[in-house]
Amino acid sequence: MLKIAVYGKGGIGKSTVTSNLAAAFAMRGKKVIQIGCDPKADSTVNLLNGEHLMPVMNYLQEHDRDPEKIEDIAKEGFGGVLCIETGGPTPGLGCAGRGIVTTFALLESLELFEERKPDVVLYDVLGDVVCGGFAAPIREGYASKVLIVTSGEKMALYAAGNIKRAVDNFADRGYATVRGVVMNRRAVENEEEKVRSFAAANSLEIVADIPRSNDIIRYEDMGKTVIEGDASLEVSQAFLKLADLLIAEEEQEA
Repeated sequence: MLKIAVYGKGGIGKSTVTSNLAAAFAMRGKKVIQIGCDPKADSTVNLLNGEHLMPVMNYLQEHDRDPEKIEDIAKEGFGGVLCIETGGPTPGLGCAGRGIVTTFALLESLELFEERKPDVVLYDVLGDVVCGGFAAPIREGYASKVLIVTSGEKMALYAAGNIKRAVDNFADRGYATVRGVVMNRRAVENEEEKVRSFAAANSLEIVADIPRSNDIIRYEDMGKTVIEGDASLEVSQAFLKLADLLIAEEEQEA
């Protein structure tokens, strides 16, 4: 099973990258689960035709009991991708990371992975916080690889550096390791040079170069990933190429 956690600065496009990567894996015939680990609970919306899925934390609050089956807290989207959102507390009330921990415990009790037997699991993780509940996706065997999404913007690169150091600090505990950088272009001056310099300084590979594209916005306005909208586009091909790379690596490691 290929298990990937996607991190990066808030607003850098993690959900766009994650959902398009999920769609790309699905187009390659893989059984995929995407878990949004953010109180905003909008990670999977473009896999669900613009529909917002009820987060696990909302379900618990409204029903005052644990779900009895996976279908109570999950829904299949484009390509059969199983979508789950952890959700979190009301902003300013409680720890958002607790929603992740609570959700993961529930998924274990429901035997999600044993029942669904996915080929790929993707975790879309809030912002650049790699502590407490937000570290859960990279520990306890949930994810084995981390993708860091960044542009050439100063704060995005700063956050990427923090994430790399945080993940490295967990290395001796058998947690996930950083597989590489996804360059999500923002038309910053000398962007490629800046990102490549960052990657080299941190001994990281740029595993994907996502071009800035109005097609992403156009299809997201329709509640779709760009992969679903038009898989032949240059930006779609970048996601498919990343999926192919990760699939090939997984097959070699098996």
